[in-house]
Amino acid sequence: MHALNDTEFTHFQRFIFDAAGITLSGAKKALVAGRLSKRLAHHHLESFGDYFRLLSAPQHGAEVQIAVDLLTTNETYFFRESKHFDFLRQQALAARNRTQMFRVWSAASSSGEEAYSIAMVLADCLETTPWEVMGSDISTRVLAGAQRAHYSLERARHIPQNYLQRFCLKGRDEHEGSLLVNRQLRSRVHFRQVNLNAALPELGPFDIIFLRNVMIYFNEETKRQVVTRVLSQIKPGGYFCIGHSESLNDISQAVKAVAPSIYQKPA
Repeated sequence: MHALNDTEFTHFQRFIFDAAGITLSGAKKALVAGRLSKRLAHHHLESFGDYFRLLSAPQHGAEVQIAVDLLTTNETYFFRESKHFDFLRQQALAARNRTQMFRVWSAASSSGEEAYSIAMVLADCLETTPWEVMGSDISTRVLAGAQRAHYSLERARHIPQNYLQRFCLKGRDEHEGSLLVNRQLRSRVHFRQVNLNAALPELGPFDIIFLRNVMIYFNEETKRQVVTRVLSQIKPGGYFCIGHSESLNDISQAVKAVAPSIYQKPA
């Protein structure tokens, strides 16, 4: 592996902050080197400085997206932080039989497990009520994986057994040890690339937005800007779920806490 010196690391810290609003601490130096080293080999470059200069050239926009994908991808799994899904179930049951579309946004959906977990709950609870789930991420690579909806069984260990039977197909032969979300559920989940650190396209309004385990990578000012953008997409009276290790203290007064890591927008 090529060595990443401090000056080069500083360049990549600025690169990913400008691209995605993510603040990389000094502890992430080895991660940056590990994730980007294959791109140096791909382009036959001698140093990370050479790679950074390549990214700075206007003709290499596709490589910029690859670098962003590599530096923003995080591991996730189905039904992570289960209390949020208990809350989602309550809200879905309360909305059962209404005629208005029930919409949920997984705003940092990564490889799609959160979005499909949401969809399983809505499919189970809403009966005749129309619903849809949108998943978004800055990484085009993980969004492509989310659309395939093909996962290792290890990531599925928290899916309730009845949901596994209803909504998933177990892999056989060369696909042993994996599952595929079934076609009917996949058709209700839509993915698109969204950069939360930039002006948002027209997406909402949503009944509930999940923005979990993302703000820990932002500085305080970026958190305020991102939260303000995302909250603008929630219906009056709708809900905002963040990670259990996160807080909106000193970030936003536009919503009120109704449970740990769950906030409501005033009606």
